[in-house]
Amino acid sequence: MAAAEMLEKITSGNGFIAALDQSGGSTPKALALYGVEENEFNSDLQMYDLVHQMRTRIVTSPAFTGQRILGAILFENTLDREIEGKPAAQFLWQEKNVVPFLKIDQGLVDEADGVQLMKTMPELDQLLDKAISQKVFGTKMRSVIKHPNHQGINAIVKQQFEVAKQIMAKGLVPIIEPEVDINTAEKAEIEVILKSQLLEQLSLLSADQHVMLKLTLPEQDNFYRECIAHKNVLKVLALSGGYNRKKANDKVSANKGIIASFSRALTEGLSAKQTDEVFDNLLDSAIDTIYQASKT
Repeated sequence: MAAAEMLEKITSGNGFIAALDQSGGSTPKALALYGVEENEFNSDLQMYDLVHQMRTRIVTSPAFTGQRILGAILFENTLDREIEGKPAAQFLWQEKNVVPFLKIDQGLVDEADGVQLMKTMPELDQLLDKAISQKVFGTKMRSVIKHPNHQGINAIVKQQFEVAKQIMAKGLVPIIEPEVDINTAEKAEIEVILKSQLLEQLSLLSADQHVMLKLTLPEQDNFYRECIAHKNVLKVLALSGGYNRKKANDKVSANKGIIASFSRALTEGLSAKQTDEVFDNLLDSAIDTIYQASKT
């Protein structure tokens, strides 16, 4: 029953997806932006303890609820931990009415043909079974496109959909994230190739196969409208990709039917050193601006 309620919330609710899934190499940077320097921890265990404290502070804040947030993406280390005595994913849904997702990719391989594919995931089935046991609704996996190379972009999208089918076979909803590097001068050219490949792969899905797309905000407003309208797409999300919150919000507002799924742009300005009152007020303001942008 919970899965049906989560599906209804994702498809019909208003709000955005909070991306709380930095892991591995990105965790020290996330902590530094939060005001925790690398000299404040001596091991990966301490680092993950600190990042869990940060995420716990965010999701237990009175500002963080299902009224404005549809879902939250966690990484495996968070899934394995508790928040206020409950498994993290179940806390999100039962206490906050926020749909839990799990980041499942294990990082990227070195660039080839202008892209970085995902590393192979030989233990994916076990990870998906863990997600199911923790009442997770869906997954997210990221790869990166840096140049308008047809062969590379085709390989990225093909890999994403192949893994997505493995995820859907388990009854989970995959978020497909082929990120386009916002710093490339060829971004618009990449997006033309990417959209063509996405629509081709979407056309091969059966009627009962549904995915979500998480895409870099495009150079041309409403560029992904065919993806948004596609019968096999539940939702199209936007990653902030390095844009600051204001620019990311402005671009989400300009793209009808796309909702935000921000990480850095969500936590921008938050600090471990802030009082709870200051922290909660800043988070409330951030959530509200992203929510308003996602309503358009």
